[in-house]
Amino acid sequence: QVQLVESGGGLVQAGGSLRLSCAASGRTFTSKAMGWFRQAPGKEREFVSAIAWSNGNTNYADSVKGRATISRDNAKNTVYLQMNSLKAEDTAVYYCAAGSGSIWPTTYDYWGQGTQVTVSS
Repeated sequence: QVQLVESGGGLVQAGGSLRLSCAASGRTFTSKAMGWFRQAPGKEREFVSAIAWSNGNTNYADSVKGRATISRDNAKNTVYLQMNSLKAEDTAVYYCAAGSGSIWPTTYDYWGQGTQVTVSS
């Protein structure tokens, strides 16, 4: 089992920044990568970014490319998502997940409880 706890969400003005954190515990070595997803009201959960534990390879959705940076601290089993130049359309519940590193939610085995990010315009 892997437990994931997100933090760092909140209310921010458009153009501002936030850093989300995801602390992993348990059998984290069973997962190849960590991903961030988000889900806005009435919409499907969508991929934001992912990072591999071993080599740090990253992947970003086009919607956040250039505005988001994912990073990891292997010693702390923690993954971060720095979001800059936030837009109203970034408003969503953000989830971290442990799994394949792909863009597909179904390929992730463990999920956090989510953290709300609200961007006011």
